[in-house]
Amino acid sequence: MKSFKSFLAPQLKEFLVYRENLGYAMRAYRFYLLMFDNYIIDAEANINSLTPEFFLSMRANLKMEPRSVNRVISTVRMFFRYLIRCGHYTENPLQDIPLLKENTIVPFVFSPEQVNQILDAFSKKIRKSKRYFLWDLSLYMCVLLLARCGLRISEPLKLLHRHYRKDDATIYIEKTKFKKDRLIPIPKSVVTEIENYLSVRKKLLPFDQNPYLLASKAQRPLKDNQVRRVFQQVLKDTGLYQPRRILGSVNFSQPTPHSLRHSFAVNTLVNINKRKESTQHALPVLAAYMGHSEYKHTSVYLKVADAISRKRLVDFALWQKGKE
Repeated sequence: MKSFKSFLAPQLKEFLVYRENLGYAMRAYRFYLLMFDNYIIDAEANINSLTPEFFLSMRANLKMEPRSVNRVISTVRMFFRYLIRCGHYTENPLQDIPLLKENTIVPFVFSPEQVNQILDAFSKKIRKSKRYFLWDLSLYMCVLLLARCGLRISEPLKLLHRHYRKDDATIYIEKTKFKKDRLIPIPKSVVTEIENYLSVRKKLLPFDQNPYLLASKAQRPLKDNQVRRVFQQVLKDTGLYQPRRILGSVNFSQPTPHSLRHSFAVNTLVNINKRKESTQHALPVLAAYMGHSEYKHTSVYLKVADAISRKRLVDFALWQKGKE
């Protein structure tokens, strides 16, 4: 893990510890603060250099997209608020630094058929040898929960045995994003898959003590990067991989495991619309199911009607770019 090296290194470390003790996940904050720390070193800045002009220059010189630049500015602004509370500063030099206009982000959406194709490809990648079978099956189960329950990638990885209840057909999601807990019903087909998985696991590991629902090695959960690596390979194998595109002021995201969560939300709303029911009325329920802090965040999915509409939007943007 990279360490801070500028003259503000002690305070930056203290700030991260302070926020972690409050219960915040600091991985993203650390990344943005490292960008700030590196900029201080490159600019050979000292305590007297940190003026509003310095931060305007930093905002202009960071070689990142506007969205990422804004995250750096916002995080450093928060850091200086902490320094003021600690008595190190009397004014926040970033207080009046405006954020850049961000590009519109259009998430990648898989059609229901493509979701099934991904799950089928994962199931075919399960190796039959005793050494790898359970490991590969755990990866498949993780992707299944992302696709069928709209989970964030961290959520199935942290599930414990006690979080799954067969009789109620529910799983309990504990303290993930926004530090919220939620109990969600899961489809009967998913219950069947989990039961089959647990049965296989018990047979292969009769003395298993791993507390996690999805087994890894040495009593540990699966890791985020392990799922992502295999997921990207499956996309390439199935021909579903697409590069990220920036066309004008719109970012068209490339497919990632999180795209399965987007697809779950969009495809759910499409099905509700097909039944001639109100998608607006469904949003608060879908927001609670997906663990959004406010259902206005869920309404973002209404901007992408379905996978076909998204593809048409990309094709139109590419056509427009070709005319320029």
